[in-house]
Amino acid sequence: MNIIKEIKLSYSKNGIENIKITDSNSAYQIFLDNWDMDTIELQEEFKVLLLNRANIILGIYNLSKGGVSGTMVDSKLLLASAIKANASSIIIAHNHPSGNLKPSECDKRLTKKIKEGAKLLDITLLDHLIVTKDGFYSFIDDDEL
Repeated sequence: MNIIKEIKLSYSKNGIENIKITDSNSAYQIFLDNWDMDTIELQEEFKVLLLNRANIILGIYNLSKGGVSGTMVDSKLLLASAIKANASSIIIAHNHPSGNLKPSECDKRLTKKIKEGAKLLDITLLDHLIVTKDGFYSFIDDDEL
């Protein structure tokens, strides 16, 4: 007889403070607070901010770390983290170790892909930020989303 293990899901805020994201700057500050400033200019990382319907932070997911010029972004893992957190919306971010805030064509394609995939799951991609320790670029503020 084969026994199949049941998948268990649980949800707990464990007394975490309710922090609301109101604009791209507040999202940037949260990402920056959760970035290792010793490596922000060394290697590219990709993170996901998970939000409820009121734009209250549920959590942050460190999706990947890469090299100097890129990191692997698995959209399935990204969206799985949003589903597991019961997120209604997400904000994604990655850093450019070079300090250049201009999005690449690859950044634009990835944003479009994630936006379309999230939409199928009734999850809203609110923004995509490119962060450096000195500033940020917001896709939504620049009408790229």
